[in-house]
Amino acid sequence: MTATATAPAAAAVTGDRPAHRDPNVLRWLGAYTSSMLGDSVYYLALSWAAVQAGSPAQAGLVMSASAVPRAVLLLGGGVIADRLGPRRVVIGSDAVRCAAVLAVAALLYLTSPGLWPLALLALVFGTVDAVFMPAVGALPARITGKGQLARVQGMRGLAIRFSSVAGAPLGGLGVAMGGAPLAFALAGLLIAVSVPLLISVRIGDRPADQGAATSGTAWNDLKAGLRYIRRHRVLAPLMLAIALGDLGFVGPLNVGLTLLADRRGWGASGMGWILAGFGVGAGAASLLLAVRGRVPRAGLVTGCACAVGSVAIGALAFVPSLAAAVGTALLVGLLAGLSGALCGALLQTQSDPAYLGRVTAVSSLVSLGLTPLSMPFAAAAIGAFGLGPVYAVSAAVCALGGVVVLAVPALRRAELPG
Repeated sequence: MTATATAPAAAAVTGDRPAHRDPNVLRWLGAYTSSMLGDSVYYLALSWAAVQAGSPAQAGLVMSASAVPRAVLLLGGGVIADRLGPRRVVIGSDAVRCAAVLAVAALLYLTSPGLWPLALLALVFGTVDAVFMPAVGALPARITGKGQLARVQGMRGLAIRFSSVAGAPLGGLGVAMGGAPLAFALAGLLIAVSVPLLISVRIGDRPADQGAATSGTAWNDLKAGLRYIRRHRVLAPLMLAIALGDLGFVGPLNVGLTLLADRRGWGASGMGWILAGFGVGAGAASLLLAVRGRVPRAGLVTGCACAVGSVAIGALAFVPSLAAAVGTALLVGLLAGLSGALCGALLQTQSDPAYLGRVTAVSSLVSLGLTPLSMPFAAAAIGAFGLGPVYAVSAAVCALGGVVVLAVPALRRAELPG
């Protein structure tokens, strides 16, 4: 099948048929879910194999090896997604990841090569992620009508939650039955399932202004994309709001939560319950968007959810019991999940499809490339000042994201298509 649909197919793709009843969207959702499930199994297999083959410090280096190429190459990945088309890039990315994981599974089954193939695999994953993530963000606009993009964002959020919940036990079962080789093989097969599904997905016509948006050199395309975001009345402040929200959110919900559970004596099981509460809340927010398809006054709701959610984040450090912590985490998940899903939906609907790969690359760099750098600082600050002050500062930073949304009229009044 060619990258451009035929005229009848294009008409079907660009219509406003409900996404949850559209076989084309459901094939994409199946491919995305299978790919994300494979990712979850892969990360568990990688951590297990790295711990078995080296010291804890070496295992940590292997686990973080993918972060550098992903952060460095993300912006270029957005240019590639816009130039080549998101569907082609996603198919190629999944094919490369599948081949790499299966190759390492075979190598580990046949011999004990040490850490080097694991580190190489992590580097490959990070490099491929740099083009995969922008393409994944740009693809929904080519498979459904603009009025369904918010619903697709909710469906995507549900797929992510399902993958994170089901991936860990599935990977653990693979390790228990056949060690790291079987777990890697399982991850590779799950990623492989996505390829034929993606090939069967029909996509709409190439945007009319795609050629003008991707003309000249790749460097010029990148500058054009950044200029497009900077001049956009909604996207520019939205990127700032996303950066502030994630910066205040990542530390408390990662390093901070581990230290909170340890100091309160709740242990690993208590931390698991808190994470489960957060996951339920975030999943409920995605379900709301998937079912309704549209939230009125999306910009205003995003800003309010971010502001109120920041209060719940700050309250986590002061809750008196595990049950209260789980309830607070559920509220954080619901509000953060709602604001995050709406931010994603606004990015999808406010962006010109010709620039969507680059827009997604910038938002991904902010969320996954830069904000994780705050985790070691959060850990050091908690050690020096305690949980309460650090959670309070984090909540204030997160609240600033909501203030940006509410303070910029174009963003506050932004609506999702009906």
